[in-house]
Amino acid sequence: MKQDMKETSLDDNFLDCPVAGVQKVVRGKWTMVILYFLSQKVFRFGELNRKMPMVTQAYLTKELRMLEEYGLVHREVYPEVPPKVEYSLTEMGEKFLPVLKALETFAIDYNEQR
Repeated sequence: MKQDMKETSLDDNFLDCPVAGVQKVVRGKWTMVILYFLSQKVFRFGELNRKMPMVTQAYLTKELRMLEEYGLVHREVYPEVPPKVEYSLTEMGEKFLPVLKALETFAIDYNEQR
């Protein structure tokens, strides 16, 4: 794997690193957790918020909007009263699933060895 990675030095422009562009997309404190839950099923806002009780509604809204802007999450608003809003992964979001799976595997291994 290491030999497949592009060699860079500290003098290289960090923009030449393909990971730098993705880093801004997944930089949020709860972004990975949100993507993990959305990989399991479609969630309504309240349902997702209950899965993550340590996250405020305002912060969850901010993270979901950011993921929507970056094209990883789809927000579906239904014309109902009370409003019904569902969140799911987009096609691009689903392409991120192998990365999440690799991180999950690493996290399990890492936690077992600690």
